[in-house]
Amino acid sequence: MEDIDAIAVLQDPVRRRLYEYVAAQGREVGRNEAAEAAGVARTLAAHHLDRLAEVGLLESGSRRLSGRSGPGAGRPAKVYTRAQAELSVSLPARDYRTAAELLAEAAEQAGLDAGLCAAARRRGEVLRGSAAPCRGLEEAMEMLAARGYEPHLEGAEDAKGGSGAAVSVVRMRNCPFHAVAERFPPLVCGMNLALLEGLFGTDGPVRARMDPRPGECCVVVENSKNNID
Repeated sequence: MEDIDAIAVLQDPVRRRLYEYVAAQGREVGRNEAAEAAGVARTLAAHHLDRLAEVGLLESGSRRLSGRSGPGAGRPAKVYTRAQAELSVSLPARDYRTAAELLAEAAEQAGLDAGLCAAARRRGEVLRGSAAPCRGLEEAMEMLAARGYEPHLEGAEDAKGGSGAAVSVVRMRNCPFHAVAERFPPLVCGMNLALLEGLFGTDGPVRARMDPRPGECCVVVENSKNNID
């Protein structure tokens, strides 16, 4: 019941705004910044942020926001990030995670990677339905957000041609399959990529590819033309 108690904290609209803002940044957030984003006083924001940390929805720490160190750099300020712990509520209790891990273990041992990816690609196509392949990154981000990936647009250096030109890449702060992917990364990340290939289509203006980064989904989405020599 502890997860229910933690999630119930988000019923307060101010706490929910603060939590959503901190979670969306993908970095440490100070009290002043969070208060301004939520449109509340700093003292009220501090109270709610600490409450969110107390129930395990946020993690707190301290650092100098000025970026300086030594005399005159100021006192460390309290900062917050989204907690890594995964919370879920099921009434009555269900344990889909154990079932998913057992199925992943059996698939990995039996060498069923190709079959799993084929099934994931078909599922992505089913989710897309009769719609045409994804028409651009903005539409891709809407589709990803609807499925819980928490996408954000990031500029990246185009190292391929050595031109230094910036290209847009959509990265995801959340992997919906994180718990199972941690135990079976090649299998589950490959499945995830195939699912998104089916969802977006492979002959449209965007494509999904692997680009693992700690703390984020292993798949990124970018314009197909970024990869043309």
